[in-house]
Amino acid sequence: MHRRQLIGSLVGTGLLGALGSARAQGSGKIVLGQSAPFSGAAQALGEQFRLGAQLYFDRVNARGGIGGRLLELQSLDDGYEPERCAANTRKLIDAGVFALFGYVGTPTSLAALPLATKAKLPFIAPFTGAEALRSPLNRYAFHVRASYFDETTAIVRQITSIGTQRVSVFYQNDSYGKAGLEGVVRALKPLNQAPASMGTVERNSTEVAAAVASIMAGKPDAIVQISAYKSCAAFVRAARKAGFGGTFYNVSFVGTQALSKELGADGRGVVVSQVMPFPYREASPITGEYLAAGRAALQDKFEPNYSSIEGYVGAKVLVEALRRPGAAASSEALVAAMESLRELNLGGFFVDFGPNKHVGSKFVELTILSSDGKVRH
Repeated sequence: MHRRQLIGSLVGTGLLGALGSARAQGSGKIVLGQSAPFSGAAQALGEQFRLGAQLYFDRVNARGGIGGRLLELQSLDDGYEPERCAANTRKLIDAGVFALFGYVGTPTSLAALPLATKAKLPFIAPFTGAEALRSPLNRYAFHVRASYFDETTAIVRQITSIGTQRVSVFYQNDSYGKAGLEGVVRALKPLNQAPASMGTVERNSTEVAAAVASIMAGKPDAIVQISAYKSCAAFVRAARKAGFGGTFYNVSFVGTQALSKELGADGRGVVVSQVMPFPYREASPITGEYLAAGRAALQDKFEPNYSSIEGYVGAKVLVEALRRPGAAASSEALVAAMESLRELNLGGFFVDFGPNKHVGSKFVELTILSSDGKVRH
């Protein structure tokens, strides 16, 4: 099986025509809806998240599905644009999907969640750490990953523990970037510090010259980046060319492997915070399971990475809920099942949900890129 075959048809009449199958949830399938970027500057994130999720869903389907009903993930391309995501979400809701799963990005998820809430559809495992999606608690939203506040707290703790004083922030000029910026500001405040300088980039753009000039004027020792991998890579190169000799820090949404590929040898020393288990070796049962599934499906074409293991973990959490008695009968039953996942061990990675707790994990660790494209922790 080739990677593109596994990802499947994402756009066009082939996919939209297939959405009709979502109307009949009792006809042997449980159909899930997803809007994510399968084109544009964040394309790799959408593709890899979906690939990881599909690896797990295929594994479940090969063993008979959920009570004999197969899982089907219907995906639409939003190009990482909120308006397209909202339109996709309306199509998926109108088609009668059982739940929404694996949305990718803060601005897109913010556009979709009100629609899911109005339709009373579970919105599970979005690939974003934004606080605006988590607080106040939304009955239908369930987050598997730690928040950007958790990640930026860990980053600032690391930066300041080695005596660094001047911290600047490069951020995407939208809800995602501003969520990360807020996290850095909050983490610095108890230390009586604030960002030394800031610079922005527009979503789906790599025009970073103005941001480099603005940030370099603050003479930073470290720069925290809150953007997608293409713009972050462009900024790293431009800032180094402008004379920056400090360390770059990124949150997990950057897409670690995608960033490493964009930078090549220029990635040496770039730090990325992570909210998922280290995916490159069998360090725990969950990573061993993920690696085995990827190798079985794609053989030597399989490239493990943090984005696809997040899709795999998110899919596993959803399936654990669907296996609870009655969970596949209705959306409300699935909400109750998600809330029943208390201290669930997925294989060395734990999630814990409850009626008043819809964020399953606060796990964060830091990794560093090497010049040969490796990720080390």
